[in-house]
Amino acid sequence: MEQNDTHWADTSALAPPPWLHPHSSTLPATGAWTPGDPLGQRQFMKMAVDRPFVLEGGGQLHDVTIAFETWGTLAPDASNAVLVCHALTGDSHASGPAGAGHPTPGWWDDLIGPGRPLDTERWFVVCANVLGGCQGSSGPASPHPDHLGRYGPDFPVVTMRDIVRTQARLADALGVDRWHAVIGGSMGGMQALEWGVMYPERVARLVAVASCTAASAQQIAWWSTGRRAIALDPKWRNGRYYDAPPGEGPHAGLALARMVSQVTFRSDDVFTDRFGREPVESLAGRLELWQRFEVERYLDHHGAKLSRRFDANSYLLLTKAMDLHDLARGRGGLRAALKRITAPVLSMGITSDILYPEYQQRELVTDVIAAGGSATFHEIDSPHGHDAFLIDHQQVAAALIPFLEKPRT
Repeated sequence: MEQNDTHWADTSALAPPPWLHPHSSTLPATGAWTPGDPLGQRQFMKMAVDRPFVLEGGGQLHDVTIAFETWGTLAPDASNAVLVCHALTGDSHASGPAGAGHPTPGWWDDLIGPGRPLDTERWFVVCANVLGGCQGSSGPASPHPDHLGRYGPDFPVVTMRDIVRTQARLADALGVDRWHAVIGGSMGGMQALEWGVMYPERVARLVAVASCTAASAQQIAWWSTGRRAIALDPKWRNGRYYDAPPGEGPHAGLALARMVSQVTFRSDDVFTDRFGREPVESLAGRLELWQRFEVERYLDHHGAKLSRRFDANSYLLLTKAMDLHDLARGRGGLRAALKRITAPVLSMGITSDILYPEYQQRELVTDVIAAGGSATFHEIDSPHGHDAFLIDHQQVAAALIPFLEKPRT
């Protein structure tokens, strides 16, 4: 086939285009925060210094660090403390601008702050980076306490219950005996529900948004596909890539995993309205394999963006924790687990969510009431899919504010 020098392709319709490898050669092997980087607004708590922290899955950790941020002032009786739990690729920076130490603005910045729905002139708001994460808390990218180098694949599997236990230690350190509310969306909602089951006496209200009582088969399938994408990247090196030179980390695998998940975060209507069938490279003339549509460029952007601020091993670990999420496990069934929840529950579902469909949040309400508890459902009517809880802040606030203010009976 004769080469057309004016066309964007290299030598043939099958030649891989340059955007398949879009990552800068100066990009570090991991986007994790590491000691020595700017602190930003992070604070740190050390735990398991004198004894090991035994994990639900059988692993053990010691000298564990939990990074967290706070907004507002804790009342003398600690009655105004609110714990906000982040989703998969979130971190402790729930509110505040981007800057040194924080590559992105707070993921719930419109909801947390003075005069905002979670008014920090009234509430003392806390958000911690989860155990196994990569933005200051102990995780695979953290220095190993027993030898030189990082944990890498030696970091053990964690569960939502392990994560919540570290948050309980943080509450102790802050002097919070009982949270006024524990709030979370997606993976954060899983943590909130585990708080209600594990520490019923320490939670006055629970808010779970776009979450579930147990991961479904389809959810496991989506996250499993992302993990395979990372593991098949030759630069993943079985999880031991931290000493790789810039540009040689598993960026392509992590980016592909993010692209897969990004499809599930939004709805068909949003993709259609925003992108339609618009091409990036012209479809006039010769057709080639790698000519893109605008929606593909959108996915490329989000994949590359995550690879700059996240760690591939943390992505593996935390998606596995989401797949393992099951309130019923080891507790005699779901009814027995939910009977432990004494706090009223606010469950929010999103009409267009294909990843954590609305029926799961409605079932949570039905199941809590059937177990003798109190629960209400609030619908977020949005075309934005699973990400609506990060976008449609007014609809979240419309249910959240009265729920926080309502006296417990």
